[in-house]
Amino acid sequence: MGNLTIKVDDESLKKARLRALEEGTSVNALLREYLDAYAGVNRARKEAVNEVLALARRSKARRGGRTWTREELHERK
Repeated sequence: MGNLTIKVDDESLKKARLRALEEGTSVNALLREYLDAYAGVNRARKEAVNEVLALARRSKARRGGRTWTREELHERK
């Protein structure tokens, strides 16, 4: 993971830190999330999730209406 140094107005940084603290996060995490979104990283993740869901919908395992009980799913040998 790379490092990034930016210059920010002291007052802006102070207010951002307070707001991030109120939201249970950090300025660093907020900036990382913003840059991921800006770079399209989140879009790639969403596309991957959608592809997996589409595969699951097309899966033959789903056909036939077979269901399992909780005990069957957790059966140990």
